[in-house]
Amino acid sequence: MNFADFSDNMLALSLVFLNVVTPVFILVAVGYFIGPLLKIEARPLSKIAYFVFVPAFVFNIISEAKIAAELAILMLCFTFVVQIAVAVLGFLVGKALRQSREITAAFVLIATFGNVGNFGLPLIEFRFGEIARIPATIYFLATVFISFVICVGVASWARSGGMAAVFSVFKTPAILAVVPALIFNISGIGVPIFLSRLSGLLGQAMIPVMLVTLGIQMAEIAKIKIDFNVFAASTVRLIGGPLLAVILVPLFGLQGIERDAGILQAAMPSAVLASIIALEYKLIPEFVTTTVLFSTLYSIFTLTVILALI
Repeated sequence: MNFADFSDNMLALSLVFLNVVTPVFILVAVGYFIGPLLKIEARPLSKIAYFVFVPAFVFNIISEAKIAAELAILMLCFTFVVQIAVAVLGFLVGKALRQSREITAAFVLIATFGNVGNFGLPLIEFRFGEIARIPATIYFLATVFISFVICVGVASWARSGGMAAVFSVFKTPAILAVVPALIFNISGIGVPIFLSRLSGLLGQAMIPVMLVTLGIQMAEIAKIKIDFNVFAASTVRLIGGPLLAVILVPLFGLQGIERDAGILQAAMPSAVLASIIALEYKLIPEFVTTTVLFSTLYSIFTLTVILALI
């Protein structure tokens, strides 16, 4: 590579960082600083997003989505295989490092539950435009569903708890919103204008609210201790995830925006939901929460490179 090529690559990387990554992290930073300053708690905001904005966004996108059923099935299968693969990778890394049962389970939580909602959706839209909304949302729904089942199952295994919580995924508002959205989509009945506009307005609020809420949640983390396990678990998520996606995507014949959106969603940092599951099951929540924070900061570098490459 000559100097001119190197300069062009660095310029492209800088533009991706400035135009795609920076807006996302600025909104997260806004939440991080105004949360403590204005004494705003993340819980009320996250509940509004969880029960109102996210379902509205999902309904608005899926009800009007124009995508072939065969392609959607391929995307769902791709997500399922990638999630299983990255969960196995997290388990194997934990075992290879001779970690305890609890830490190994935490590795699986961190590796599996990517922040494909309040991080992945805006990042992909900033990178590719509105054309990426449909595939990004399909990957978001599939990832949340599969990750929830895997993570609750692993947490139950580590703590010898019950598996009843796994089925609570079917009560997730975003998943429930898919049912009426598909009815409108498949039947060909047009969504009433007032409902379309209502869901559209609520859905538009989702991305900024979720990013600011993420910042507030990070500000609420009391204990931060970065060690090798935190770095290793974050690396499995941020590098292992997209590598597995790149290796597996040819098997499903995905191309273009569907391919790129799938790889990017596999590259997202760990989600706060992993911390919530760890807290619920008393699965070393301090370690999981710290890793969620660290992986988010770590992803500034990994995502910039991946965004520039695809």
